[in-house]
Amino acid sequence: VVLFAGGGTGGHLYPALNIAHALRCRRPNIRVVFMGATRGIEARILPQKDEEHFLLPVRGLDRGLRGAFWRTIPALATSLLEAARVMRRLQPGAVVITGGYASAPAGVIAAFTGVPLLIQEQNAVPGIVTRALSRFAKTIHTAFEGTAEGLPLGVRNRVCLTGNPVRPKGLGRRSQARDLFQLPDESFVVLIVGGSQGSESLNKLLLTALDAVVARSLDRPDHLHILWSTGPRHHKAVQATLDELGNPNWVHPSPYFDNMSDVYAAADLTVGRAGAMFTAELLNQGLPGILVPLPSAAADHQTHNARALAEAGAAVFAPESELTGEILWAQLTRLAGDQVSLERMAVAAASLARPEAADQIAASVERLVAS
Repeated sequence: VVLFAGGGTGGHLYPALNIAHALRCRRPNIRVVFMGATRGIEARILPQKDEEHFLLPVRGLDRGLRGAFWRTIPALATSLLEAARVMRRLQPGAVVITGGYASAPAGVIAAFTGVPLLIQEQNAVPGIVTRALSRFAKTIHTAFEGTAEGLPLGVRNRVCLTGNPVRPKGLGRRSQARDLFQLPDESFVVLIVGGSQGSESLNKLLLTALDAVVARSLDRPDHLHILWSTGPRHHKAVQATLDELGNPNWVHPSPYFDNMSDVYAAADLTVGRAGAMFTAELLNQGLPGILVPLPSAAADHQTHNARALAEAGAAVFAPESELTGEILWAQLTRLAGDQVSLERMAVAAASLARPEAADQIAASVERLVAS
């Protein structure tokens, strides 16, 4: 048994799913079990994928909410007891944590019971859980040069730079992917995605632009279509505004896409945040992007990600503070008409990809189980 713990957001859940997939390819007889949070995205995704899992009441610390600390502590205590009970029954040969508050209980119990622990850290700046549990980990897999500098000195010799574990690249069945989303085969498709939770600010920027297009104060290339992941919490408001605009048939909104491999296969260009996993997926797919970093991201790591890709020629860096709906629209329509730049960006993106990361981390898990 290998226990994977991580979640809260897609950026912590999908690395676990991708490593687990690679591990099953290497060792089909290994039993994979997931542990996450009742409040996280995993509560919806894991049942859909028919994965064996346990959900705990653990919750993240909302620093902007008064009294949040005192609500977090009882939930953590209950979650630690439940994690200990589950792990005593499962007797896992290894625990893999991929960060976020949802990974903390399993990581703590592994540390105190001596179960081999592997950490996968997606971001350039290590998260709180990674920093706290790194001294107990056998191996720490990172995605960026310099991440080890944010960890205790005594654990840096256990750090392996492997990149972020992404899902295998699709077979390029572009026509089938477009049929799935009812997109014309000859269209230019811009994917808008603000992370697994969506982005209210990105949604507002796009709605402003769409309002101007409908009013004919901004132009739309005839072949341009928008494939839009609005976020579950924001979808109703976005759809209400689209209703007022007459529901343009070239705008295709959805609360969330589970089948991201198909989404990427259908897209020609992306507009999105610059989280570590999203940018790793873009590189793996060789997909050009306009990256709008989340201003409130820890240690401003999304700006670091976006700048790095822009400097490499793989993306356009677009700080949110400098954007309006009109500016964003001008950027994406300019790229839609510049095939040479798009091809250059795609080549640059593919050259930075680390498609073997999931398999390399799975091999490391395999060694832990065998040890």
